[in-house]
Amino acid sequence: MTEQGSSTKQAIVLVARSAVAAAPIEEMERIRGLVAGFGEVMYAFTEQGEPSLRAVIGSLRARGVESLALVPLLLPAEPAFQAFLSRTIQRWQQESPGPWPAVRIAWQDMSSTAGFSSVLHELVDTACSSGEVRPAERADEGGSIVSALRRRVLVCLGGPCLAAGASVIWGHYRNEEKRLSLRTTGEGAMSAKASCLGPCSLAPVVQVFPEGTFYGGMNEEAVDRIVQQHLIHGAVVGDLAYAPSPTRQRLRERPSKERDASET
Repeated sequence: MTEQGSSTKQAIVLVARSAVAAAPIEEMERIRGLVAGFGEVMYAFTEQGEPSLRAVIGSLRARGVESLALVPLLLPAEPAFQAFLSRTIQRWQQESPGPWPAVRIAWQDMSSTAGFSSVLHELVDTACSSGEVRPAERADEGGSIVSALRRRVLVCLGGPCLAAGASVIWGHYRNEEKRLSLRTTGEGAMSAKASCLGPCSLAPVVQVFPEGTFYGGMNEEAVDRIVQQHLIHGAVVGDLAYAPSPTRQRLRERPSKERDASET
């Protein structure tokens, strides 16, 4: 990769959903090497995994890259993923005004590309000649520890929240959970995806227990505030929280970065 601080006119980012172990990271490095002849090529993840797409785009933008091509690596193809990427980048552009590179997103079903048929045939041949999976001689007798962690963070991944970028919020939180060791920090916190948390008009929605606090309109900065104030120091972030009410609620204006900075 080009060293940090250098400049290039165009960069290519291979985009995958997530990776939490060394093996998929190594695989992305190998795939990146296959297209190294195109110039500066990087990879990033939209959900859990480092580097995140947001961080990669931020670093390229800081270096003054003029053009950025995103290449999703998904099979089977998900047309909605392109729309999701577009909406997410538009949100980042709104939240961080100023010069941006020209961002373009490639989309083509990999199964329709030249050479895919031969690759698939090779995989089928490998599967047919591989060793048989046989029952283990004895069942796994390992046990599990019931955690004493007090806090639970639920990130809604229902339809309206996904449309509002919840998968990016989930990935950002999970990366912060790992980076800050939130399971062993303060009272300890664990996280889980939820199919629906209820207040869809407040999407993306996060709920923190044991208080059961609902937070709406999440972006990365809001998640960072919740981590620092609520999870680590035990204080509900009032201007992001929505109290239970029998009347319908709408999203309030999202706090500005200037106010965030004054409170930290």
